[in-house]
Amino acid sequence: MEHKLYRPPPDVRGMTCLDKEAFTQTISVPALRVPTRVLNKVVKSLKKSTIQRPGVPRVLQEKEEGSDFRLVLLDPHRVTSPTSFSEAEAEALRSFSVSQELQHYDLRLTYDNLKSEEVLEAVLPQGQDVTSSFSRVGHIAHMNLRDHQLPYKNLIGQVIMDKNPGVTCVVNKTNTIDSTYRNFKMEMLAGEENMVAKVRENGVAYEFDFSRVYWNPRLSTEHQRVVQLVKRGDTVFDVFAGVGPFAIPAARSGANVVANDLNPESYRWLQHNCKLNKVESKVRTFNLDGRAFIQGPVKQELPALLKKKAVIHVVMNLPALALEFLDAFRGLLHREHVCEESLPTVHCYGFSKDNEPETDVVKRASSSLGFPVEERCSVHFVRNVAPNKDMMCVTFTLPKEVLFSSDHEQTESSSEPPPKRQKCEEATGST
Repeated sequence: MEHKLYRPPPDVRGMTCLDKEAFTQTISVPALRVPTRVLNKVVKSLKKSTIQRPGVPRVLQEKEEGSDFRLVLLDPHRVTSPTSFSEAEAEALRSFSVSQELQHYDLRLTYDNLKSEEVLEAVLPQGQDVTSSFSRVGHIAHMNLRDHQLPYKNLIGQVIMDKNPGVTCVVNKTNTIDSTYRNFKMEMLAGEENMVAKVRENGVAYEFDFSRVYWNPRLSTEHQRVVQLVKRGDTVFDVFAGVGPFAIPAARSGANVVANDLNPESYRWLQHNCKLNKVESKVRTFNLDGRAFIQGPVKQELPALLKKKAVIHVVMNLPALALEFLDAFRGLLHREHVCEESLPTVHCYGFSKDNEPETDVVKRASSSLGFPVEERCSVHFVRNVAPNKDMMCVTFTLPKEVLFSSDHEQTESSSEPPPKRQKCEEATGST
């Protein structure tokens, strides 16, 4: 794509080490000569037609000292002749006695005046996909570069850092897989190697080492949606808690929270964030495999909660695997604990590549539970993670036929060998 205002010098194509001076260019832009007494009114009337470019002023002093006129620079995409002004703009200029005759001003554009897309379009091979998109996590810009962009990775990192105030570190995801702890493997592209991010989400502060835990800024709406279902006095079991984006807001809303994560780093930052938000007394934390957490702390807590008819939420946000963990609820409790009015509500996340993702995740949940939930659940679309790959949340009341067992079933269940530690093969979209 060519920009009428800026056509990059051909010799920047293929640049891999950023040379800012090579982008400097002088171009001619239209301008209006405006008396200073009506300057502010004219600029306000022409706000859609004035030049909009980083670091370029819209109003300039005339060369003659003491002149009572200023030059108002116009956008050459919108204004090419006096007839380019809209009727309202032309009427405003007439009312201020400003001539519509256009001047031409030689504008020196430098690297600092260019947008990141313009720089990257000028440098990367023509016809190839150019991306300047990234996820912002505090001071860190997190990119997911494609193979053809990798030769230019350091230049891309520098441009992203230059063009986005507050970004002081740019990283590229080199691998979606961290076998167990779902943190991305990353490569530094530009800036300082400081991976401890400070972010705010839905009014809550979090701190964590972004290179060692999982955090996805695109899930803030989903975190808020589920937390809004939780009321004061409810109990929340967060099976895959990460650094606390469900657990901490739920505790702040007055819920009692029992939160778990297998990753020791996530567990450490979860505890840190509980203290940071002054909810450590409302959140009990564990560093266990998800299945061990369900069959340990959750199993121990549930009987008393069911007898009190407490409202219970179980959040299972590990989309690559959470549906497979639902079998941990089979025969978890003895039948004498039954209280059908207060059975736990489960919010379980899953990825689906199926043409009918809602049907797919419900079918998989039913299979894992060993009991059909098709008629007793709701499914919420969270986000599209990749082409033909959706993140879904299936919500249902845990069936009593699944949760409660006879003494015989309980004995058989407990005699099974302990499950191996699960490994997460797809980190994208969890937490």
